[in-house]
Amino acid sequence: MSSKIKPLRSVLIKPSGADCNLNCRYCFYLDKSALYPGKLHRMSPQIQETLIRQVMQYATDEVSLTWQGGEPTLMGLDFYKRAIELEMRYGRNQLVGNGLQTNGLLLDRSWGRFLKEYQWLVGISLDGPAHIHDHYRLDQGGHPTHHRVEENARMLLDEGVAVNAMCCITDHSVKHPEELYAYYKELGLNVMQFIPIVETDKNNPGKAADFSVLAEDYGRFLCTLFDLWLADFRDGQPTTSIRHFESVFYRYVGLPAPECTMMRTCGQYVVVEHNGDVYGCDYFVEPRWRLGNIASGELINMLNTRKQEMFGLLKTQTGRPCRRCPWLSKCYGGCTKDRVKDPRDMNRPRFCTSYKMFLEYADPVLCELARQWKQQEQNFQQARATGGNFFLDPDALAKDNHPDETF
Repeated sequence: MSSKIKPLRSVLIKPSGADCNLNCRYCFYLDKSALYPGKLHRMSPQIQETLIRQVMQYATDEVSLTWQGGEPTLMGLDFYKRAIELEMRYGRNQLVGNGLQTNGLLLDRSWGRFLKEYQWLVGISLDGPAHIHDHYRLDQGGHPTHHRVEENARMLLDEGVAVNAMCCITDHSVKHPEELYAYYKELGLNVMQFIPIVETDKNNPGKAADFSVLAEDYGRFLCTLFDLWLADFRDGQPTTSIRHFESVFYRYVGLPAPECTMMRTCGQYVVVEHNGDVYGCDYFVEPRWRLGNIASGELINMLNTRKQEMFGLLKTQTGRPCRRCPWLSKCYGGCTKDRVKDPRDMNRPRFCTSYKMFLEYADPVLCELARQWKQQEQNFQQARATGGNFFLDPDALAKDNHPDETF
């Protein structure tokens, strides 16, 4: 174990395992149900309480819990009401951020009121307008889902819930950056996360699946999206939030990126499956990376095991082209799984070309924005030292877009 103890700041929870009411063609997690025999996978009240007790016991002053799947709303609303009760019971005056990543199908007004009351952040999986979303995101019967998801996204916004758009970029959606951006803006989803998809072809393990986005296409997508994002700046400030661009900007101003995919190493959080099994990352929920179970071990110890440290260091094992790349400190090779899912070149990240295209294109603008931000920070510190006021606290850049409650 490393001599430096990593603090427990973030936990990703799979309360219903890989169970889902959708059958998205590109989903990487559905197959994880094979690890746990049985038709239904549901977190028991005992495991839920053990989990939250440990999180609140070992977490820092601020901690985030992200409830994900599969589809986490299959647990029912009462499960999450109890989660709040347990956080209150075991909390130590901590700031607790709860997040729900959902396909949106089971949401209704009662969900909306709950999520608003307790300031949950919702990431809703909505791949854009109907012709894009319904290309891959169908229900178990093969039916389109766009209309129901969009209506529930509007409902959440109407209830005042903080909602982020989660958009998977595939071989199909990558062709429509302008349409996607305009769609989310019109809907009122001004916080957007675009996730490039690459999975191994199940019928030919020697290559990536055909729905995977090509590196060159994703690079062009990012450049176009960057221009759209910049065009909506007002008074030097962005009016929409695109997670990838903001994470890159952290690196330009000398701050660690909030996205694990852009950190030097992985392993900063843990994943807890429905039965209490703990893993280092939800992309690597597999026997060799199992860290233990919360029924017989402690989260903080599992986070700090030698196995988790070794997993985190996998990210640094890039090939010579990466190590010599001038952009390495801005992307650190992207997500480890992007090298594993496309087995043609294990030492070259799948989206290496994408990031190079984007960074070469955006670098002059990002350098200027970073210069302005640093000047702003200096002016703010001077104003604060003299008791003056300044219109923007640069410290806000270091805060994640995540509502919190104190428990």
